Amino acid sequence: MSRILFSHSYYYQLDPKQWKNKTPFPPLGTLYAAALLRKNGYDVDLFDTNLRDNPYEILSVLENQKPKYLVIYDDGFNYLTKMCLTNMRKACFEMIKIGKNNNCIVIINSSDSTDHFEKYLDTGADYVIQGEGEITLLELIDSIEKRESVDEIEGIVFKKNEEIQKNKSRVVLQDLDELPLPVWDLVDINKYRAIWKESGQEFTLNIATTRGCPYKCNWCAKPIYGNRYNAHSPEYIVNQIKHLKNLYKVERFWMCDDIFGLKPNWVQDFNTLLKKEELNIKYFIQSRVDLLLKEDTIDCLSESGLEEVWVGAESASQKILDAMDKGTTVEQIYKATQLLKDKKIKVAFFLQFGYLNETQEDIQKTIAMVKELCPDNIGISVSYPLPGTKFYEKVKDDLKLKANWTDSDDFEIMFQGTYNSNYYRKLQRYVHKEFRKTQGIKALKEIIIKPQLINIKKTKAISKLLYYIPSLFIDNIILNRLKNES
Repeated sequence: MSRILFSHSYYYQLDPKQWKNKTPFPPLGTLYAAALLRKNGYDVDLFDTNLRDNPYEILSVLENQKPKYLVIYDDGFNYLTKMCLTNMRKACFEMIKIGKNNNCIVIINSSDSTDHFEKYLDTGADYVIQGEGEITLLELIDSIEKRESVDEIEGIVFKKNEEIQKNKSRVVLQDLDELPLPVWDLVDINKYRAIWKESGQEFTLNIATTRGCPYKCNWCAKPIYGNRYNAHSPEYIVNQIKHLKNLYKVERFWMCDDIFGLKPNWVQDFNTLLKKEELNIKYFIQSRVDLLLKEDTIDCLSESGLEEVWVGAESASQKILDAMDKGTTVEQIYKATQLLKDKKIKVAFFLQFGYLNETQEDIQKTIAMVKELCPDNIGISVSYPLPGTKFYEKVKDDLKLKANWTDSDDFEIMFQGTYNSNYYRKLQRYVHKEFRKTQGIKALKEIIIKPQLINIKKTKAISKLLYYIPSLFIDNIILNRLKNES
């Protein structure tokens, strides 16, 4: 059978903020696609861009392997790929050109190419697969191999007689267990492990238990897995965990679902199976505060090894949450946070500033929530208009000069917001400092009450107060100046 070189277009080293973290995850979506093609008899290999610093390194691989197909299949489980960063788009374009110069049939599947297929076809790609791509990719390559027409293959866009032909969309895969386990053997796990060691964190691998999200937050794009929710069975996921533990001695996992454990009784069954198999793991997830408050969800998550939950808090202003169509309340954020902390589960907040009609009062409410609830971590962004969203439609007329960030630390406000980009860049850093100050004060209070609790982590948090307190004073002056300039 023909040889296929799989790759993807996210380069951690071209995204300095993410590379600095030293916590890269293998391209899970790519590994699923490669697994299905291998299962059907194709010779597959992986050029993993996660650990590369430029697209030109693929040249020697193509020259040595001489694959018939270059499949640039982005990891749709990595939220960073949804941002369609221009650094990654440029790298992908270079890979396309190099692939064509080496006589490859080039096939692309990514969030950016789904939204902007014309750009990719004009660069030289032969086919763009839109949305969920495994079944489409298999049908496409099978048809090319048999020299059959591709005119009726669902989910592809290509050029025919110099005209772009966009075929009918494909219905999403309902039974995810039909897919073979990802081809983890193509990943250089030792390289990933070495980079994680630099971060000082425990080595972690990524697993996806579901695809899609049924909620309708109006700023959230879903170009690959859509506004649906399909789940692997708990048996499939436990089998994969057992496989990874045996093969790589890994004990900690990032469940990279948009929403973990939404399907009724899934978390409970998962917990039961882990106990039956005597699998002790640690993991962290993304979820929603309203979902976490259902029945015995938090109890089962705690029992099964959950360490940390990232929740889309976004804002402590109910006005802003309602404008986003978030479907959650500020009260639920407070309640879920307290319940998780009672179970010794870490809580982390995704926060978003800059949404339309945001006021200083809204911003201050969010800062106050961070100080009061003292989450274990925060991630801050500004509202980012992604194609296909209601939010994008509201602001698209403002997207004249720039429609995508260069990297994930760009922080450019690309529409007419309440304040300018310089204000929000400074606000992001200010809130992070306020968060660290709050942690330091909390640690100080704890050791005053119970001196025996002192440790290196608390000592560091307290010592940093000497920096954060005066720095926040200065930043507040700068923020007020930038606010008045906007």
